[in-house]
Amino acid sequence: MLEFLLCSMVTILPDYLFRRYGQGKHIGREITLYSVWFELRWGITACILLTISMVTMIFYYHPSTTNVTKAFRTVTIQPESIGRVDEVYVTRFQHVEAGQPIFKMDDARQLAALDTAQKTLAELDAAAKVAETELEGVAGRIAQAQAARDLALDDLRTYQELRSRNASTTTRTELNRLQAVVDARNGELEAVQASKRTLETRIGSLIPAERDSAKAKVHEAQVALDRTTIRAGVSGTLQQFTLRPGEVINPLMRPAGILVPDDAGDETLVAGFNQIEAQILKVGMIAEVTCASKPYQIIPMVVTEVQNVIATGQVRATDQLVDVQEMAKPGTITATLEPLYAGQIADIPRGSSCIANAYTNSHDRLSDPSIGMAEGLFLHAVDATALVHAMILRIQTVVLPVRTLVLSGH
Repeated sequence: MLEFLLCSMVTILPDYLFRRYGQGKHIGREITLYSVWFELRWGITACILLTISMVTMIFYYHPSTTNVTKAFRTVTIQPESIGRVDEVYVTRFQHVEAGQPIFKMDDARQLAALDTAQKTLAELDAAAKVAETELEGVAGRIAQAQAARDLALDDLRTYQELRSRNASTTTRTELNRLQAVVDARNGELEAVQASKRTLETRIGSLIPAERDSAKAKVHEAQVALDRTTIRAGVSGTLQQFTLRPGEVINPLMRPAGILVPDDAGDETLVAGFNQIEAQILKVGMIAEVTCASKPYQIIPMVVTEVQNVIATGQVRATDQLVDVQEMAKPGTITATLEPLYAGQIADIPRGSSCIANAYTNSHDRLSDPSIGMAEGLFLHAVDATALVHAMILRIQTVVLPVRTLVLSGH
């Protein structure tokens, strides 16, 4: 309507003035309700064409959308495994700090696992002491085996010396027996020494490795026990938190509640513009928004990010081929808007619905000395029509409370 009124000022109004004062025709006589089209046909036709052209140019070069919201991220409160709630430390709508405990799950199984791991570690400590004691006993057996070997070796050497002096007093059988005794004593000594090396290896390598493994299991059991107490990962406010002791929590089907972080989307708005405006939306464009939760306020914004993909075209790997017909619904170009001045949208509740206008600025192109006259006039017209769109947004801002509270029928 506003565009039609503006266009009529340069089409229908001059045509009427020419008919009235140039041709001397009067309303009610030559210009009647039935002759309006015939008398003002050129002005009406030109007004309709100019209005359509202006509306197209305004909405193309100065995109507008009602799909604007103050999006925010939430954190689901849930444990890593299924369990029964033992204690609850907070209530809903309560503000919690990062690391603050929220609730505790039954930890009997984790306590048992920790106790088992700690006892295994204690057994290994005791085994290390036993091995050290056994090592001392092996040292005594080595000394005993060495003494027996030395005694047998002395007997063998004595018998060999006697045989070398007088062969008639010694026999070959006795010599072989003494040699066998020496070999047996050497074998016993080597066996005891091998036992010593085995104990030393066990004390120096095996038991420390087993203790490290046991310590790791103790740490693992302690971590599992600590995870039975669910803590807040970030500072925020609890929402939809109605957990009570005795309830069973399933991380896949039944979370405990939702945590809204303090800094979740406080300084950004997310807007979805029509796909036809993909070539117009640019980072750095100035925009204006008005929100239902903050009526009668126009907030200057700036486009800080334009998403280069459209959500409706995404494909997820499944066991079925995707039919393009299922993607027939056109998506929107997602853009991120931030306030031109810090803190301007801080008092807007998260999730609020807003209306946004983005404005094309041709200042840089107009400052180019090589630009032609026709292109310059067109760019000036594009920038000038931004005023019309700004007026429309302000009219929407004024009408929005009335339409919502009075004309909506609620």
